[in-house]
Amino acid sequence: MPRFYFHLINDIDVPDEEGVELPDLNAARATATAQALGMIGEVVKTDARIALDHRIEIEDEDHGVLDSVIFRNIIKVED
Repeated sequence: MPRFYFHLINDIDVPDEEGVELPDLNAARATATAQALGMIGEVVKTDARIALDHRIEIEDEDHGVLDSVIFRNIIKVED
């Protein structure tokens, strides 16, 4: 099973040194989306704000970026 790495890119970049074995890129996208939603929820609770340009980059074992989950693309803001 391939290993995927999830690097948080925000005010302070947080690289993923361990990675996670997942069946494919779709599973990696779902994992990154779940991580991002969890982070958004925590930040909103503590800071009452969110930077929509923050993202999680998904890398493969060769350190190639396969995709990015950008916070603004996974939440819906309503008035």
